[in-house]
Amino acid sequence: MTQQRFAAAMRHALELAARGPARGVNPRVGAVVLSPAGEVLAEGWHRGAGTPHAEVAALEELDPQQAAGSTVVVTLEPCNHTGRTGPCAQALIDAGVGRVVYAVADPGRRSGGGAERLRRAGIDVVSGVLADEVEVFLDDWLFAARHARPYVTLKWAASLDGRTAAADGSSRWITGETARRRVHEQRRASDAVLVGTGTVLADDPSLTARGPAGELLPEQPVPVVLGERAVPDDAAVRRHPKPVIVLRTRDLPAALEQLQQRGIRTLYVEAGPTLASAFVTAGLVDEFSVYLAPTLLGGPRTALADLGVASIDEQRRLSLIDVERLDDDLLITARPR
Repeated sequence: MTQQRFAAAMRHALELAARGPARGVNPRVGAVVLSPAGEVLAEGWHRGAGTPHAEVAALEELDPQQAAGSTVVVTLEPCNHTGRTGPCAQALIDAGVGRVVYAVADPGRRSGGGAERLRRAGIDVVSGVLADEVEVFLDDWLFAARHARPYVTLKWAASLDGRTAAADGSSRWITGETARRRVHEQRRASDAVLVGTGTVLADDPSLTARGPAGELLPEQPVPVVLGERAVPDDAAVRRHPKPVIVLRTRDLPAALEQLQQRGIRTLYVEAGPTLASAFVTAGLVDEFSVYLAPTLLGGPRTALADLGVASIDEQRRLSLIDVERLDDDLLITARPR
C-alpha cells in the first residue's frame, strides 16, 4: 500500500475527527480501516468522554474476520491506558490488525506508548503521516497534554500610559464598545476565564461571554476564581451558566494542572496586577492580549506590578504577533520570545 493511500485515508480520518466535540478532556480523533487492497472497510471518530475511541468505534463496524490483517489509519497514536474505556492499542492487537498508521504521537504521561505496545505485538507501525496538518488541528489539546496545563492568554485593557484604572479604582470604560465586543469574542473562544478573588470582591464580574445587546452567547467559558479568600455566595460569577471552579491556592502550576485535568485547554486570564504579574514572573503566559485606548490616566494603577526587573538588561522582551485597530483602540497580540 502506498504512502499516497495512507495520506488520503489520514485526510479522511481528519475530517471524521472534526465531527467530535472540540472541548473537554479527550482529543478529537478519527480512524479509517483499510483492507489489504486499500479499500475502506470502516470508519469512526471519538464522540466524547466515555464513548468508544475512534479506533474501537471503527472496529465495531466490522465482523472479527474483516479486521484481521487490515490497516488502521488514525490521527493520533492509539492510547495505551485504561480510563473510562480500555487501551486502544490492546483492542487493535486483539482484533488482529496488520498495520497501524498514525500522524502524531500521544504525549500523555499515562496514555502514550501505544505504538511501542503494537510493535511488541508484531504489528507494523507507521508514524508521521500528515503530522503537520494534525498538529495544527490538535494544537490546543496537544499543548495542554505536553505541558500539563492550558495555553494561557493574559489580557488587560489600559490607557496609553499603561494604567488600567483611575486613582479611585474606577475602570469602566477605558476602551470603546468595539474593543469590549472583541473581549467577549475571546472569552467565547476560550475554554475558561480566570480571575483572582481580589477582582471578584472589587468588581463582581460575571465572566460570561455576551453579544452586542448583552445577551448570553451560546458558547460560554468555564468561570474560574483563583485565590485563598472565599467567593461570596451572592457573587455574580455564581450565576454563570456554567458552575464556577474555585481554586483555593496561590500555587499557579498546581492550579493550571488541575484545570488541564478537568479538560481546560485554553485559559483566558483577566487578572489584576498582582495575579497577572505572578503569571508573568512564573513564565506561565503564552500570549498577551493587550487593549490600548487613546487616553491618559496617570497614577499608580498599572497593568502589572513588580516583575523582578532590576535593570533594563533584564526586561522581558516579547515578539509582536499582531496589531489590530478597533475603532479608536488597539489590540496588541504578543508572545514571549
